[in-house]
Amino acid sequence: MATLLYRTGRWAFRWRRLVTFLWLAVLAGTGFAAAQAPAPPDDGFALPGLESQRAYDLMDERFPDSGAHGASARLVFVAPGGEKVTAARHKAAIEKLVDAAGDGSQVVRAVDPFRARAVSADGSTAYSTVTFEAEAADLTEASREHLERAVARAQDTGLTVETGGDALATRPAEGRSAEAAGLLVASVVLLVTFGSMAAAGLPLLTAVVGVGIGMTGVTALGTTFGLSPTTGTLASMLGLACGIDYALFVVSRYREERGRGHTPREAAALATGTAGSAVLFAGLTVVIALAGLTVAGIPMLTKMGLTAAGAVVVAVLICLTLVPALLGFWPDAVLARRTRRKAKGAKGTERDHGGTGDDRGSRWARLVVRRPLPVLLLGVVGLGALAVPAAGLRLGMPGAEAKPTSTTERRAYDALAEGFGPGFNGPLSVVVDTKGTDDPEAAVRTISRRIAATDGIVSVSPARFNEARDAAVVTAVPSTAPTDTATIDLVKTLRDDRPAVAERAGATYRITGSTAVNIDFAEKCRSALVPYLTVVVGLAVVLLLLVFRSLLVPLKAALGYLLSVLAALGAVVMVFQHGYGAELIGLEQTGPIMSMMPIFLVGIVFGLAMDYEVFLVSRIREAYVHGERPGQAVVSGFRSSSRVVVAAALIMTAVFSGFIGSAESMIKVIGFGLAVAILFDAFVVRMAVVPAVLALLGDRAWRLPRRLERLLPDLDVEGGRLTREHPTAVPSPDLTRIR
Repeated sequence: MATLLYRTGRWAFRWRRLVTFLWLAVLAGTGFAAAQAPAPPDDGFALPGLESQRAYDLMDERFPDSGAHGASARLVFVAPGGEKVTAARHKAAIEKLVDAAGDGSQVVRAVDPFRARAVSADGSTAYSTVTFEAEAADLTEASREHLERAVARAQDTGLTVETGGDALATRPAEGRSAEAAGLLVASVVLLVTFGSMAAAGLPLLTAVVGVGIGMTGVTALGTTFGLSPTTGTLASMLGLACGIDYALFVVSRYREERGRGHTPREAAALATGTAGSAVLFAGLTVVIALAGLTVAGIPMLTKMGLTAAGAVVVAVLICLTLVPALLGFWPDAVLARRTRRKAKGAKGTERDHGGTGDDRGSRWARLVVRRPLPVLLLGVVGLGALAVPAAGLRLGMPGAEAKPTSTTERRAYDALAEGFGPGFNGPLSVVVDTKGTDDPEAAVRTISRRIAATDGIVSVSPARFNEARDAAVVTAVPSTAPTDTATIDLVKTLRDDRPAVAERAGATYRITGSTAVNIDFAEKCRSALVPYLTVVVGLAVVLLLLVFRSLLVPLKAALGYLLSVLAALGAVVMVFQHGYGAELIGLEQTGPIMSMMPIFLVGIVFGLAMDYEVFLVSRIREAYVHGERPGQAVVSGFRSSSRVVVAAALIMTAVFSGFIGSAESMIKVIGFGLAVAILFDAFVVRMAVVPAVLALLGDRAWRLPRRLERLLPDLDVEGGRLTREHPTAVPSPDLTRIR
């Protein structure tokens, strides 16, 4: 593999103009396709095989004209201080608004709150539901503006009118200023690491090209494959972080090879063959982990995983071709200024050719090797303590309650909860199948009475039958909020009671609605987490067994990965569920953790953790294979790679932290979880636990049974063959000459 990549890097360096032109052509082509593509759809949300989805499917079948999947707007009216919405002038304003809303071109119905008895007991609050025939993404601007004007006229009368639902949903800002801050931090880290503007700018440039191709590709294919803006956000997050990191490793190795006296072309080829091999392996682990999200069986999760995997594939390809090509344009500009000044003296600096002197990385490694047990215990106990809150992890999907109070959806949610009770924002839709029943009305009455008598139900609406009288829908309002654990228990109770109720009524029913959908979704994600985690950890052991040809090193890496993931989950629970430090990241509402978050964390951190494991431990193994003692090999490996791994981790953390500024709660929690996971994995596990364990194991860390050694292929990720075939050259007296 290293030899093939060596040839690829050498070819890309030689034909740099062609390679650069081809990548720019790809960027221009995807950009043109994106500009011509129709607007991407909103997030699809289907849960094949789950009860809530089957209930929706039954409603579509039996109520074809109900607009069950159409957009809706819930207009919430609150009378000014101490007054009632039933007062003559307020009632007239509300009825006028409902009449105006019902005249919209895409409106199916607008419900009068006074006829539907949708007025709170104290008379302070009322609501009206406006149902559209089209989904939110297909509503015309004229339809939206018509409703907005009607709301504004009602507000002019003194009423407070807030709008919930998805018809006029506020589009959250994507936190672009925060993302820019993350890029700024990455630029500073690269500049400090390399001491050269060109070396710092090259990884940023190639990463931006990769993200540009990935994002325009998502937009171009959005309608064809149902890719949403949220899907693209995750792809840009990973594409940018991986693109910078991968280019960082190759550029760093290029500078090292130049310091050893190789010509620019040879150095670029060797960097692609050695660091590029590790990049290819690391990228493969990320892609496999993301593609593995398909095991959850959730279409939205599958799309996000595959799209992000595609962005990582682009980042790897760019790193292996465009990076060496650009090095051909600026072979000496990427070197540190001090190195260029000393070039005429025929020697590179220690930091570029991996000399034998001490730096911060080697001094830290020497400290760990001298005191491995205390360092190991401190790291494991610290991460273990952070992981404890993960035991109380509650999963759910954020709704209007998670939005900022500046949005009308959140204010509508709060007004309904105050006027009608916390459960009113999460009603349960009971779909009764009366097909084949002799007396459908009696069957529905029996089911309604049994549901109304269930503890935790405060009200049950009259049944609404379809034209064929073979199905009915009943709305049951819980006494607790949609994300409350009591509501989850209530839904379970209603479903567990179904066989007995169905036998008595002669008809069966299914529970759906946004609350039931979120409960089912959370349960599906929870049930998929352990199998997915098992697959990922097993994959880590197998891949690292192939790379390092050792039994103990892969086991150590997998256990360290588990420790960092659990600690990150614990930190997420502390902030997003319990509210510790929530104000520091602009989190206004705590609650259950977004259902997809743990699976994303497991998959993405697995790939990134293997990045650092490969880049760090491969240099340690290289030193050990060349005859150094185990402890000294750890020090030598840290001297060669710790600075780059630390810089990569800081860049990853900065990029992911930029997404914490998003107003979208899903993106915020993903950004936070990935940022802290990278910090824990890179600085605690890889920088402390790994060298401590290797120092304690000594020679045993690198042993492999002979029978297994004969069976395993030698991937040569660290490029040992290339090092033997291309030994260190005599330092060139003129590093500015391209050969």
